[in-house]
Amino acid sequence: MKTKNIFFVGFMGSGKTFFGKKLSKKWNRPFVDLDLYIEQKMEKSIDSIFKEYGEHYFRKLENQFLKELSAQENLIISCGGGTPIFHNNLEIMKKSGIVIYIKQPKEILLGRIRRNKQKRPLVQNLNDDELKAFIDQKLEEREKFYNQANIIIELPTLEKMEQQILTLC
Repeated sequence: MKTKNIFFVGFMGSGKTFFGKKLSKKWNRPFVDLDLYIEQKMEKSIDSIFKEYGEHYFRKLENQFLKELSAQENLIISCGGGTPIFHNNLEIMKKSGIVIYIKQPKEILLGRIRRNKQKRPLVQNLNDDELKAFIDQKLEEREKFYNQANIIIELPTLEKMEQQILTLC
């Protein structure tokens, strides 16, 4: 019997990698951070890929490697904030497993992103006002995709997440 993959989606700073790693350890399932996977495969940082080739090229790579991971089973995968938006990635994820949207309040996202701006190519050169506007704009664009997840968890806890996932497995 095939074991479904679990995909975490949501805005940057929402906790996808944090919860993915926690669930992976607790359930003894392999964890993959899609961005790190891309970096390893390309032998370049996401920042370098963006700077050298642009976002369009990165999104093609993201789709290619998402398909590669989706062909496997039993994985817990943390996706980039834009992953579900491009190239029918959301459909790919839903066919291969369960998609979980980790929804956080804007204030939490702002604080987390502000602390780690230099690691995030799309926001690293924005001041606070620009960052707030970026979050507002991107959430408005992306939420319609995020909301198509199998599970939406607001202010998540590991326990809340496990209960909801187990109802779909």
